[in-house]
Amino acid sequence: MAGLLEIEKEAVWLLDPGAGSGILTCSVGEQIASRAIKPTYLHVVAHETDSSLADALRASLVYLGGWLSSRGISLEAVVRTDDFIMAHCEALSDALGDNPNLFEAGVEAERFDIVISNPPYFKIPKSDPRAEAASQVIHGQPNIYALFMAVSASILNVGGQLIFITPRSYTSGPYFRLFRERFFAKMRPESVHVFESRTDAFKRDEILQENIILSARRDDGWTTTGKHSSVWISSSNGSSELVRSRRRKVRSDLILDMSGFDKVLHVPTTRRELAVMETVRSWSSSLEKLGLAISTGPVVPFRAAPLLDEDGDVPGSHAPLLWMQHVKAMRVLWPIAGIRKPQFIKVTDEAMKLLVPNRNYVLIRRFSAKEEKRRLVAAPYLSDGLQSPWLGLENHLNYLYRPEGELSEVEAWGLSVLYNCSMLDTYFRTLNGNTQVSATELRGMPVPDRQAIIDLGAMAMALSASLEMADDLVATVLGERSDAKPPQKLPGVQDALAQEVREAATGG
Repeated sequence: MAGLLEIEKEAVWLLDPGAGSGILTCSVGEQIASRAIKPTYLHVVAHETDSSLADALRASLVYLGGWLSSRGISLEAVVRTDDFIMAHCEALSDALGDNPNLFEAGVEAERFDIVISNPPYFKIPKSDPRAEAASQVIHGQPNIYALFMAVSASILNVGGQLIFITPRSYTSGPYFRLFRERFFAKMRPESVHVFESRTDAFKRDEILQENIILSARRDDGWTTTGKHSSVWISSSNGSSELVRSRRRKVRSDLILDMSGFDKVLHVPTTRRELAVMETVRSWSSSLEKLGLAISTGPVVPFRAAPLLDEDGDVPGSHAPLLWMQHVKAMRVLWPIAGIRKPQFIKVTDEAMKLLVPNRNYVLIRRFSAKEEKRRLVAAPYLSDGLQSPWLGLENHLNYLYRPEGELSEVEAWGLSVLYNCSMLDTYFRTLNGNTQVSATELRGMPVPDRQAIIDLGAMAMALSASLEMADDLVATVLGERSDAKPPQKLPGVQDALAQEVREAATGG
């Protein structure tokens, strides 16, 4: 992280929030002292609320001062034990004070040339004073690390550099959308390093998502197509492989679309992922344009416990309750043996707000691990599959449907093939580094036009397609593959048959 610094000033103001024992600040000292062009003065402000660590921090900075002095650099260091977020509350409002804006510091705010940090990672309740101070940019129960990033950006000098190691969760998803909008309006990414293993980088901590190192420059009003229009992307499994990490330069507008609503930061780490991103971005449609919607299953088991049963009468007093385990790639199985979960939900007045009509849907698992072969697992659910007027969909499922009208069977098959193919799975991995597959992320992903989806569905129905066929079906219909192999025709599928099925499906 210290090696990412680019500074050529005589006097440097450095901020280390959440400083711990001072490892990052000392690393910065070593870096700047080793360079041919180096500052002569370093002013450090280090925040640490843990009193025992603060004592170690003071000792480290005293030692660093002597070490730098022998190399011609004067150090002035201040250790603060107050809460970093609350100490800079003035940065949470603009100069007028009546328009909360996390990225406009007041005129009296302290300013820094460098902010480098490994902040704490934990969620705070909405009632926490820090969450209330940042309510304009963070929704729900925010993670404290995002507040550290936000406040740090607000007190950074224009042209200053921010270097943070954090979970990747802020790069996508609805809870951080407004944060991304405000943060990346001011901060221009210069490099992103991804720790692709969710366990190797921080073996001692229970971190259930990828971690990234972001280096960004304060550049108010920057654009992704402006003068500085590229970002260095690198990756490694863990910290032990950093010296062998892969690194490539990527267009800023490819990884960060500031014109879109979600402001998602994609992190493609291979040429294949870059190629997939360009292909998927070229698709002209979206779920919204197709008149489709996606929602999360409304049944939260612990809240609906009195309504759930191990056995039941379908379609009489009960409806099927589908869990994530019932959804396999390209097929829905209900009931299944060996699952220690209630598979029935009562059909009562109280339950009606949790039930959905038995219609055609595409069901997509809401949770998956990066290490799994597929992050996206989808299946067509057809209304004649289960003889019940109602369905219960558990909260770990997303369901895709047409609010006005009916999702046709051929569309349900086609969309299921699409979400199970390697291309969309690869695209999803560039934007998501945690275990959740949110409806918001799926809603924002491009899809081909309706005719292509119908063509996919027609061929899939003719073949009773399995997961193994998904990539070849996409290659046949769209002429595109995520593994960079040339398109192939599926064995045993004649063009005449495909055309006949397509015409039948569209009424042509």
